[in-house]
Amino acid sequence: MVSFSEADVLAWITAWLWPFVRVLGLFTSAPVLSMKVVPRRVRISLALLVVICAQPSLPPMPDVPLSSGMALMVLAQQVLIGLTLGFAARVVFAAIEFAGEIIGLQMGLNFAAFFDPLQGGQATAVSRFYGTMAAWLFIVMNGHLLLTAAVVGSFQTFPVSAEPLAFLSVVKPQVWGAEIFKLGLWVSLPVVAMLALTQVVMGLVARVAPQMNIFSIGFPFTLGVGLTGLWLTLPTMQVPFTMAIERMLGMFGG
Repeated sequence: MVSFSEADVLAWITAWLWPFVRVLGLFTSAPVLSMKVVPRRVRISLALLVVICAQPSLPPMPDVPLSSGMALMVLAQQVLIGLTLGFAARVVFAAIEFAGEIIGLQMGLNFAAFFDPLQGGQATAVSRFYGTMAAWLFIVMNGHLLLTAAVVGSFQTFPVSAEPLAFLSVVKPQVWGAEIFKLGLWVSLPVVAMLALTQVVMGLVARVAPQMNIFSIGFPFTLGVGLTGLWLTLPTMQVPFTMAIERMLGMFGG
């Protein structure tokens, strides 16, 4: 007769429960995968599939009684690590969209704001365009596989324990705001420089030929230069985007 002890059942459950919660937290906050158009059942199924495939490479899980207070601490750690990992990738997307905000402000297109149902708020044309390009690039460069490798590697970097906030001293999410401004300015700088030069040229034209109505030709000329700059610099977005994603996920062991 086959019998199971409480320790055996606990070991089987915790070996799957803690990784599943961490991966599900990642898919809840990760870019593209956390969009409203992705059903919850799909995210749950993907999290379960990742746990099943990664189970042989995961370290042994501690035996924590599920009815104890320590189990709540361990559960909180898994949720926080998963959410923070997805937020790290979202920071890069926010930086790309911030670059679009800067370019749109210089082009004069930020007046064309509209409601974005995917984000649930107002968005500008250039910012939404850059966000869409970043999402496509994320899929093309196998960003979903990078996230999966990072969450699996995070079990080696941040093992399952009852200290939910210990990993924050390593990843330091409080300084990620600087990454948004740094990467955003880096991506937008070529187009902003072109538009700044355009403004200087139009200022000189206004001084040399004051009879010319610079306001009637300034906006279409600036818009044309901005669109040309977007067309020329869009292929160069891949390098900073890929470097930023790999750097952010590298803190988690990806």
